[in-house]
Amino acid sequence: MEMRGPLAALDKWQPQRCSVTLALDVIGTKSALLLLREAFYGTTRFDAFVRRVGITEAVAAKRLKELVDAGLFEKRPYQEPGARTRYEYVLTEQGSALLPVIVALMQWGDTYLQSDGGPLQVVSSATGEPVTVQIGPAAGPVSPDSLAVELRSAR
Repeated sequence: MEMRGPLAALDKWQPQRCSVTLALDVIGTKSALLLLREAFYGTTRFDAFVRRVGITEAVAAKRLKELVDAGLFEKRPYQEPGARTRYEYVLTEQGSALLPVIVALMQWGDTYLQSDGGPLQVVSSATGEPVTVQIGPAAGPVSPDSLAVELRSAR
């Protein structure tokens, strides 16, 4: 990536205001990223997050609270017949905006860490065509509803 402008201007830049640092303060733990991944796959219930991410209830509770407090999840009450009120965790607009980050991490791992390309791929739910994350001109975000995740065929 090319840095533009005089080098002296870059020297005046304050790393404390770095957006990458600020973002990592919110989502910089493995459990936070995996909770977000599961939310993109459709998980909303606490027990399912714990089971699918493979973390303890204490870690899940702490991390989900942090993500709610940061505005990435909204906590919504639900009640099954004959049971007490519980809460589900639903992505907010701010949380949904992290979809390209999660997909880019997945695709990087598929390319550089999986000899077979990885077990899942993200595809358009309308066409079935694979979706990739790329840097390009701003054309608007892809919504999570327009994507699907499927198992890759055995190679």
